[in-house]
Amino acid sequence: MENHKNTNNKWRSPKKQTSLEPITTITPKMKWKKMMIFFNTTKTTQNPPQEFLCPISGSLMSDPVIVSSGHSFDRISIEACKNLNFTPQLQDGTTPNFTTLIPNLNLKSSILKWTQSSQTKIQTNPNLKTTENLVQTLISSKKHQKHQNDVVSEKNDQEEETRQISILTPRKTSYSSSEESIATATSSSSTTPRPQFQSFCYSSPSSSEIEPSTSPEEEEIVTKLRNPQQFIIEEALISLRKITRTKEETRVQLCTNRVLCSLRTLILSKNEVVGVNALASLVNLSLEKVNKVKIVRSGIVPPLIEVLKFGSCESQEHASCVFFSLSLDDDNKTAIGVLGALMPLLHALKSESERTRHDSALALSHLSLVRSNRAKMVKLGFVSVLLGMVKSGHMMGQVLLILGNLGFGSDGRAAMLDAGVVECLVSLLGGVELDSESIRESCVGVLYALSHGGLRFKAVAKEVGVVEMLEKMEKMKSEKANEKVRRILEIMSEKEVEEEEVDWEELLDSGFSCQTMSRQDSGLDESSVNGAEF
Repeated sequence: MENHKNTNNKWRSPKKQTSLEPITTITPKMKWKKMMIFFNTTKTTQNPPQEFLCPISGSLMSDPVIVSSGHSFDRISIEACKNLNFTPQLQDGTTPNFTTLIPNLNLKSSILKWTQSSQTKIQTNPNLKTTENLVQTLISSKKHQKHQNDVVSEKNDQEEETRQISILTPRKTSYSSSEESIATATSSSSTTPRPQFQSFCYSSPSSSEIEPSTSPEEEEIVTKLRNPQQFIIEEALISLRKITRTKEETRVQLCTNRVLCSLRTLILSKNEVVGVNALASLVNLSLEKVNKVKIVRSGIVPPLIEVLKFGSCESQEHASCVFFSLSLDDDNKTAIGVLGALMPLLHALKSESERTRHDSALALSHLSLVRSNRAKMVKLGFVSVLLGMVKSGHMMGQVLLILGNLGFGSDGRAAMLDAGVVECLVSLLGGVELDSESIRESCVGVLYALSHGGLRFKAVAKEVGVVEMLEKMEKMKSEKANEKVRRILEIMSEKEVEEEEVDWEELLDSGFSCQTMSRQDSGLDESSVNGAEF
């Protein structure tokens, strides 16, 4: 019996141990749950950022472009909209302008980097027919939305009539009828919800409304900026202006799409305090280099142009300062010119405010470093206006910088030679009243740019005595300016034997503008503008 009990004990002890195994052992079911949780977690992190998606197709943009209104779309989506003669409406109530398309290289580079890091494939050649089908769906959805709005509007009109009638009835009846109208409005809003088309109707800046907040401070500011009460908006803007004045990290942290979207509408406010503080906050945000491209992409340029045209004196000062700050980034120069800021900035040079004139001139000098902007300035008649300002002695230093940049293009040189810029510069350099060393250097810089105009410049320079004037002129403090003088004299002295046989009067009387416009630059690189002078 004892042996039997011992054998039973031997067999019972393992059973006690096996009863403890489920506590420490991971079952296959638990492994499967962990794998699913990991899979779902990694899948959510692979979703592309909202600004990488096309507002029309809702897919990752393969060829992003910036339109005239400042929004970013995929090029093939715009082609589909143009083919169907359709313009989508954005969430803020505006409609994009598809007249001008600028390749958004910065956004395209960001999308490519994200696809490489997330191992996501991007469709390089989207199907135009598929995109047109999506646009057709949007058109039909828009018609359905309009029908629903009409139904809701009709019900609201009926409720309003019921309220008007209830005012003329006794108190008891009025109470019951108003209660019924509230119930009717609640039931109508719950039974016929307004359809939402986020994948179609948003754009890169407009999608900022659904962007999650990055900090409690930003959430508080955005909430106050969207408050319907004016004094709360004023307090928020004054606070935003104050905290972004000195703290660099705050400027970077608060330059989000949601904040920029709110400022974009507030800078056009009829309330002077709101508009000025919104513009001043935008000036502070634009001081950081990492914010400059983001601000332009948010669609802020068209409202700034409106302020520059019709705003108050203080508002124009801040707007011109924003343009100057944004123009410092090379990625913004072409976009600002295409969006139509060149002519308003030219008019701002004649503003009553010295600060507006100064910042507008600096903005134009940086924008004129780009070839496309120089061509636009020449076509818009900048040369004659700027030359008139030089002759009148108005902002000579800043204006000569712009003329020097325009002279590095063939069309700009032709327009300046036709307008008589060389004669004006010679008279300035030979005048006794010119005492400023910087203006003398600017005049030499413009002559140096024009000296690449070939025979046309040599003919004009010989007639007005450029060589004699430069030889008599004293050496300047800047070695770079003296080198330009030596280079001009070398250009004028080249091939003297051949030039003695040229009939300069006949050459001057013959048509040069057409020849100069078609003549290629004499080895001058368009990108070799001397930006160090600024």
